[in-house]
Amino acid sequence: MISISDWQKIGVGTTGFGIFFIIFGILLYFDSVLLAFGNLLFLTGLSLIIGLRKTFWFFFQRHKLRGTSFFLGGVVLVLLRWPLLGMSLETYGFFSLFKGFFPVVFGFLGSVSNIPFLNALFQRLQGTSSMV
Repeated sequence: MISISDWQKIGVGTTGFGIFFIIFGILLYFDSVLLAFGNLLFLTGLSLIIGLRKTFWFFFQRHKLRGTSFFLGGVVLVLLRWPLLGMSLETYGFFSLFKGFFPVVFGFLGSVSNIPFLNALFQRLQGTSSMV
């Protein structure tokens, strides 16, 4: 059984609120205050969930520096009230950072869904990228 600390529970809530504020900021035509608040909550929650050292290690690996620079540059641009350009850079950086995680997600969704079309789609998407 995996034990979850109180800090990790707080981190999950903080990350959830961050994602909520980011989505809400996008729905309100890229409101820069909501997007900035969501970004700060998301990054804070991520560091509470996995720890500061592992967060730093994840973002600053040699092969992930390009994605990290786009993601963190997008966060800075959102904080400087350039929300559309900042979110565009963040989106590219997010996909670049988490591209190895997407096959795992698609495999899980394919095994959970009972709809044949979606199951076949997720199984096909799972095999398109490597885990490296």
